[in-house]
Amino acid sequence: MTIKSVFDIIGPVMIGPSSSHTAGAARIGRMARSILGEEPKSAQIYLYGSFAKTYKGHGTDRALIGGLMGMDADDSNIKTAPELAAKHGLDVEIRTGTGLEGTHPNTVHIYLTGVSGRKVFVGGSSVGGGNVLVSRINDFDVAVQGRYPTLLVEHTDIPGMVGRITTILGGSGINIAEMRTARNEKGAGAFTVIQTDQPVTEKVVTGIAGLPDIITVSKILPFREVI
Repeated sequence: MTIKSVFDIIGPVMIGPSSSHTAGAARIGRMARSILGEEPKSAQIYLYGSFAKTYKGHGTDRALIGGLMGMDADDSNIKTAPELAAKHGLDVEIRTGTGLEGTHPNTVHIYLTGVSGRKVFVGGSSVGGGNVLVSRINDFDVAVQGRYPTLLVEHTDIPGMVGRITTILGGSGINIAEMRTARNEKGAGAFTVIQTDQPVTEKVVTGIAGLPDIITVSKILPFREVI
């Protein structure tokens, strides 16, 4: 992993004993909430590897739930996140799993259902020092770290689709830092991840969502570093 800031070395300010098992977990939960794009109603969480073995002692379960409720890694409410989730009508089921040999030991799979009925699958790992990597969204392999403002667009794989998306971004003064499109089959569904130098506004999200052949659009804000 390339070191980009002091936080890669000392880790973030956080609630909990472990940057990997607590801060990273909270950040994955919050990213999953952003990817869903609405208030979650239910969550099925599957923990693997080290997450599965130590989640109770390290508060990984509480951190994930807190993140799903929109909490930052340093939010003291993480301590009572399960109780707060129940109070607010968020139904959470946590299980441990096996069979993901070759993946990072701090891995979680989250199946979310929103208040509108929208469903999303998010697979991610806490890779150390509070840093995370979301490697799977629904049926697509991605690589989302949450360091930059990030736009996520699921769309039909047709000629000119990415160009229409980037035209809206450029017209709004938003510079693209990195972009990647994943697809499983030519001409079927595709998923484009765009990291930008400037925050993506709701106006931009609405404009892209209104394009033909767009399936879903969501955005992720960069993590707030606390010193």
